[in-house]
Amino acid sequence: MPRGQLKTRQDCEDFAIGCLFMGTGGGGGLDWGLPMLYEALDDGLKLEWVDVDEIPDDAMTVTPYGMGSIAPPSQETLDEIRRLGLKDVLGRRDIEVAVKELGEYLGQPIGAIVPVELGAGNTPAPLVTGARMGIPVVDGDYAGRAVPEEMQGTPYLYGKNSYPFASVDKWGNVCILKYACSPHMLERIGKMLSVAAFGTCSIASTPLSGREMKDIIVRGTLTKCLELGRTIRKARESGEDPVQAIVEFTGGWLLFEGRVTGKDWEDKGGYMIGTVHIEGTGRFEGHKFDVWFKNENHVSWLDGKPFVCSPDLVSMVNPETGQAYTNSEIDAGHPVKVVGVKGLEEFRSERGLGGAGPRYFGFDIDYVPIEEIMKGR
Repeated sequence: MPRGQLKTRQDCEDFAIGCLFMGTGGGGGLDWGLPMLYEALDDGLKLEWVDVDEIPDDAMTVTPYGMGSIAPPSQETLDEIRRLGLKDVLGRRDIEVAVKELGEYLGQPIGAIVPVELGAGNTPAPLVTGARMGIPVVDGDYAGRAVPEEMQGTPYLYGKNSYPFASVDKWGNVCILKYACSPHMLERIGKMLSVAAFGTCSIASTPLSGREMKDIIVRGTLTKCLELGRTIRKARESGEDPVQAIVEFTGGWLLFEGRVTGKDWEDKGGYMIGTVHIEGTGRFEGHKFDVWFKNENHVSWLDGKPFVCSPDLVSMVNPETGQAYTNSEIDAGHPVKVVGVKGLEEFRSERGLGGAGPRYFGFDIDYVPIEEIMKGR
């Protein structure tokens, strides 16, 4: 029996909205995930997920996702695509092709699909892929949020290899990475393939047995995203504060409220990297908040002093609707409330912080758990 199912367009929207919040500024936008879900629903496919323990221990599981920067393409990039005469020959099916290519390389059937992370694109994509291919999708993921790199996922944390992987872009190019000497090089190679593809490619990776997958997956997260999205919508429809509903549902904290005054960013090495600047309003008037992102949000400062950082979650949302912003869309003038949520306990270990803490991202900042920062506030 399925653990969860999206039966209507409203279900799809609720699910994507929940995933969007957990994406912490990345993980793909609604413009990617929702049309994909709607199309699958219109095609009569069953968009459902199963409990992790329903997957046999000896089944081969793989993880498909979009790889690359979330930055909008520059005019120079668009001009180069036109000059080369490139045509999108796969549409939204490139992830499906990547799974097929990896299965053919491995020489065995794929028994389950595992989402790599939570986000409005990178969670719907494997769900739709599983539905189209007749492969069960599990109720869980490998990060408990969206992340920019291999080093912020549980396969890295527990020493699992994510190679071989298959990379497919919308132009039809197919690459197989047989071996990578380290997780850092695997990440670099994947991002360089996305750069070569003028922004993004689709990857199927992390071939693990059902038993290995069960040992490292973050369980129940697809169900959680659907419930979160429903909670946001119901609060809005009943005239309640949707942001407070998010805080209560996630056990999180309201970190700040204000208006975006600017965003500094660059598209570098397959990532969108930058900082969002916010001036406080309401009870936060006279204060400033800054959020540094590498696709997703990772380091924040309150009045110039280090504040909540990864592996804890920092999400920026519209105060009226509760809908989260992605870092590709948030801009000067947007009203915003910033919500913080405790991240995975496992990433507070020495190895976890070594791949997901503020020092990994290049900041001379000691990680302090969000619950300690917010104590007494």
